[in-house]
Amino acid sequence: MAAPIIVHPPSPSGGRRVTTRAGEILGLAHSQHDLLEFLRRAGLSEDDAALDDPELVEWRGGGPLSGWGT
Repeated sequence: MAAPIIVHPPSPSGGRRVTTRAGEILGLAHSQHDLLEFLRRAGLSEDDAALDDPELVEWRGGGPLSGWGT
């Protein structure tokens, strides 16, 4: 089964677009904190939101420690 959340490659602004597998845009994350907030709004608790879990998050263009804006 594909991960329900997709974190896209970094944009020129340094943020990363975050979408659901269904194509819903959750927002543009500039940090892991932003990403966790989007996941919370999507109904996942911080305890459930393991950013390195490939069954939850598909990372495109780098993993959870790369590609964040300053």
